[in-house]
Amino acid sequence: MNLRCINFSIVLFMIFFMVGCQNDSEKATQNRDTKKIVVSAKEKIYAKLPENMKWVTNISDPLFSSERAQKGGIFHSAITSFPMTFRVVGPDSNGSFRSAILDNQLSLINIHPNTDNIIPELATHWAFGDDKKTMYFKLDKDALWSDGKSVTAWDYVYTLKFMRSEYIIAPWYNDYYTKEIEKIIVYDDYTIGVKSAKAVPDLHLKLGISPIPEHYFGTLDESFVEKYNWKITPNTGAYALSDFKKGKFIKFKRKNNWWARDKKYFKNRFNVDYVIFDVIRDFNLQWEYFKKGKLDAFGLTMPKYWHGKSDIDLFKNGYINKIWFFNDQERSAQGMWLNQDKAIFKDKNLCYAFAHAMNIEKVINNVLRKDYFRLPQAFAGYGKYTNNQIKPRKYDIAKVNELMSDAGWSRGDDGIWQNHGIRFSVKVTYSYEEHTPRLVVLKEDALKAGVELLLERLDSTAMFKKFLEKKHDVAWMGWSTNMRPSYWQGWHSDNAHKTQTNNITNTDVPGLDDLIDKYRASLREEERRQLSLKIQTAIHETGAFVPTFMVPYVRLGYWRWLELPGFHGTRRSDSLFDPFSSTTGGLFWINDKKKDETLNAMKQNIKFKPVVINDDTFKTK
Repeated sequence: MNLRCINFSIVLFMIFFMVGCQNDSEKATQNRDTKKIVVSAKEKIYAKLPENMKWVTNISDPLFSSERAQKGGIFHSAITSFPMTFRVVGPDSNGSFRSAILDNQLSLINIHPNTDNIIPELATHWAFGDDKKTMYFKLDKDALWSDGKSVTAWDYVYTLKFMRSEYIIAPWYNDYYTKEIEKIIVYDDYTIGVKSAKAVPDLHLKLGISPIPEHYFGTLDESFVEKYNWKITPNTGAYALSDFKKGKFIKFKRKNNWWARDKKYFKNRFNVDYVIFDVIRDFNLQWEYFKKGKLDAFGLTMPKYWHGKSDIDLFKNGYINKIWFFNDQERSAQGMWLNQDKAIFKDKNLCYAFAHAMNIEKVINNVLRKDYFRLPQAFAGYGKYTNNQIKPRKYDIAKVNELMSDAGWSRGDDGIWQNHGIRFSVKVTYSYEEHTPRLVVLKEDALKAGVELLLERLDSTAMFKKFLEKKHDVAWMGWSTNMRPSYWQGWHSDNAHKTQTNNITNTDVPGLDDLIDKYRASLREEERRQLSLKIQTAIHETGAFVPTFMVPYVRLGYWRWLELPGFHGTRRSDSLFDPFSSTTGGLFWINDKKKDETLNAMKQNIKFKPVVINDDTFKTK
């Protein structure tokens, strides 16, 4: 779990800033415009560093890479839709591909994926201020943007200007960097202080921010959104976007002389030369590409793939390996999000009735072969911040009857609840075709309870756009996570009844707002934990979220030329073949000799021993 996601938890499945393209076309090249310098030498003001600073670093935690790793090769992956923009702030930027961009933009510090201790990233050392609001950082003087310019203190000063700008049209960032981050203090070009607007527990989770290149963006104006829609901002990570064709593919290239390649926690990682994401809109078609070797890895989380579709010669003959790897981390809020601005969900009792009409357990048992687990609520897996007393509302037709009758509704001739000509009929919007069988079961059993589900499948980009525009009845989706629960963006009325915010349920409850405001303002960790439990109870009482499934593992098929470290992954690994994440990604590599060997063996019908790995090292008991 990296600090980018910790600070900016507004991503679907997960949350910097990219580089310019040659004509509107398909080639991406670095924009080397150097004339837009914002801070001149005369304008630079340096503060005096406090005395008796206790600087610390961490180069003693265990490595989580393999010395056997080899550089080289092309990793082929797929996305179901082309992103609507390469911007990561502003309109239409909050899509799933955004994480690939953000993962190549490093933070000041990060979290070790097994120990949860702070480790260096763009900063080599850090210190905590006596005011409990400020952290101090010594920047790594080796750090470079992808256009070759040094990362300096002034890029962090610019971060505040950028994120507070009205021109980026990003209310969440405007609010966060105004109300939560007070200022950046520069002591020299490579030493800064980041000051929070208030003291908070786990200050390092808040202040380990990422820089934004002031030499690239310069002074912003009303042209920002359109101007940077398809530009590729200089970044600090291991890869840069190098080529793309809209609607077809996106290619990333590993930086041959990346400044951090020999740093302790980056060594022997980010090994492949190129990462290519082909747009393959249908999941079943991706499976066909995978079987032909056109994709290197494929998620087998869905039971029909792990148990059924992978029962073929490609696996039996040892050409493709399987792995079931358990992790231990915060769980995504997967479920059904009810839009309370829709008339039918304005009554809380109807939200409850809807939840009791959803036979989630039947889906788990019959469709998902008991491989998935029922998610209890929206904030599971956060340790002492999670209210374990909250249980999901289960399928109960008698309870539906009671709630609907009390609300003045009655069953119509077709068996659907109705009231003054309004039928309890709602549209469920989703993206993946593979989820259709789950929704069909829910639809069938909901009918028995008098609720009609109309299923609407859109591609992922169109789906998420609809959710952010608040045009849905019921959103079938999940959010990415932080290391601590984050409530304001998704549940506070500040973000209700308006587009381009994460409050897709349009929840507007004064009492809940008050709890969230207190949680954000709290200076004491124990108080925050208690408030967190109360907030989760209040969210549960809204009935606006129906939790569905959690999957505390990853299951994958991968061609035998892909290799993993002996430990396979970390405690926080949510994908063993993530090429980019600075916390858990880039652990794998391609063995070119094995690839040639495998392809030749297939031609000659030579077989290898099948490989099925079950790793429960991090499975919670």
